[in-house]
Amino acid sequence: MAAESRDAGDGTPGAPPAGSVSPAPPSDRPSGEVRIEALGLTKVFGPFAAIRDVTFSVRRGEVVAFLGPNGAGKSTTMRILTGFLAPTSGSARIAGHDVATDRLAAAARLGYLPENGPLYPDMTPRDFLRFLAGVRDLPPESRESRVEASLELCSLGSVADKPVHKLSKGFRQRVGMAQALLHDPEVLILDEPTVGLDPNQIRGVRRMIRDLGSTRAVLLSTHILQEVEAVADRVVFLSEGRVVHDGSLADLAAGEGMDAAFRRLSGGRAA
Repeated sequence: MAAESRDAGDGTPGAPPAGSVSPAPPSDRPSGEVRIEALGLTKVFGPFAAIRDVTFSVRRGEVVAFLGPNGAGKSTTMRILTGFLAPTSGSARIAGHDVATDRLAAAARLGYLPENGPLYPDMTPRDFLRFLAGVRDLPPESRESRVEASLELCSLGSVADKPVHKLSKGFRQRVGMAQALLHDPEVLILDEPTVGLDPNQIRGVRRMIRDLGSTRAVLLSTHILQEVEAVADRVVFLSEGRVVHDGSLADLAAGEGMDAAFRRLSGGRAA
């Protein structure tokens, strides 16, 4: 089922995945290197443990769907992986760099799209990206070309010079995607990237994620199970703060389908 969706182009915990196949990346980005690592991550808020001993990895050339019901610990894990939150114990690495002790090096290799990411409403997409190119200290000679490439990749040309506050939610989401891609990162962490998009835009974003995943490590959080079938090579499923599945889509849905697998692994809790 997953393979059919991917071809159509519509938009035991810790165990290594088996049978993942992805397109061959160019020689300057060799396949198979671990680029995202969660190593025994635990985060405790007072008496409440948001996540416990979360361990998984994402290799270059993989798109991994990060699933689970609301409150499972996905956002906490992603915030730790991106350096916005410190774990109580365990460690996180991006492209081999410990996020806690070498955060700037990790951030330079990471593109992060948070759900409802903050934008400057009075800036245009072009000016916003130019501003971020300076913040990221991209080489001056390449800043304009990276801005234009990000605008084109996210189909923002028609609104590049309109203030962000005048854009639809779908276009604002694409501006968020453009900032995540601005510095050509080798790691992408995307939280609900198709929220607010129309069906044509969703197909375009899914196609882009598949293309980006051929040369990068992509961790994608979504509640849309059709999206998982369309773009993902593997699934990491969290329930009550623990990894309860790490493997292929075929293994996850074998004999029951994605909806039934989701209900079973989440204990029947709503997404």
